[in-house]
Amino acid sequence: MDDLELPFADAGAASERTGAPRDAFLIALGERVRLLRSRSGLTRRALSIASDVSERHLANLEQGVGNASILVLRAVSKALGCELAELLGDETAASPEWLLIRDLLRGRGEDELRRGRLALAELYEEAGTRAARGGRIALIGLRGAGKSTLGALLAQDLGVDFVELNREIERVAGCGVQEIHGLLGANAYRRYERRALEETIQLYPDAVIAAPGGLVSDPANFNLLLTHCYTVWLKASPQEHMQRVLAQGDLRPMAASQEAMDDLKRILAGRSAFYGQADLVFDTGGKTQEAAFAELSDAVRVALGQVSKQSAMHMN
Repeated sequence: MDDLELPFADAGAASERTGAPRDAFLIALGERVRLLRSRSGLTRRALSIASDVSERHLANLEQGVGNASILVLRAVSKALGCELAELLGDETAASPEWLLIRDLLRGRGEDELRRGRLALAELYEEAGTRAARGGRIALIGLRGAGKSTLGALLAQDLGVDFVELNREIERVAGCGVQEIHGLLGANAYRRYERRALEETIQLYPDAVIAAPGGLVSDPANFNLLLTHCYTVWLKASPQEHMQRVLAQGDLRPMAASQEAMDDLKRILAGRSAFYGQADLVFDTGGKTQEAAFAELSDAVRVALGQVSKQSAMHMN
């Protein structure tokens, strides 16, 4: 909309004319916007429509050459389903305790941060959560990873229920996923996703759950999944994801195959670090469905045995 575009200075053109270096804050802001967009699975055009900010202005913002007004940033953060503070990169300055925790975590590697997260999860988890966690296996990953196909086979093999979380979201919302996004927006979708996940955890002590690919982009929902489920990332290359989507009969990516592939690669790159937080990473690349299922079943059974032993030790 015009009132959002007018305060948006074309800093890129000015920078090119003067030869002045780009501002470090704007560069970091642009990187966060691009990362959050990829993590949410939105193309720049989709974000433009959701935020009512032009693609040109979004491109400038992501490249760190657009000096956006606060109204533009507020519209973008709302469309991305995040707080404005998160977009600006200062979400951990809300209290002295946050600042002290942040200082303890600053500069630590991924392994140390993971141990810290698991320790906090254990500290705050509800009674019995650890013992119940191993009974639920949640499959995460992009569309085309095999969550539905392998998940149904795995549930049958283990003798437990199979739950498609997208179907539960539609049940809770009373309409389809596309309608939720199109009519109600990303924030409403996350609320329905949260309710569906909470109900699934409450109703199914033992199940295989196929999680939506974008669930990892919401920290609260992803933490809930990690705490109450043994998670498995079904990993594949972008090319394999695309091939499987086409094999399922969805020909929409063919309309702009290169653009679709580029978007898919960006989404996978933006989410990989979160998918990588899963308890088990299982690469389905180059495997037939039968081979992938056999290997996945073996890996999960071994892992569940180990989880059960850890739970027994914890309870003792």
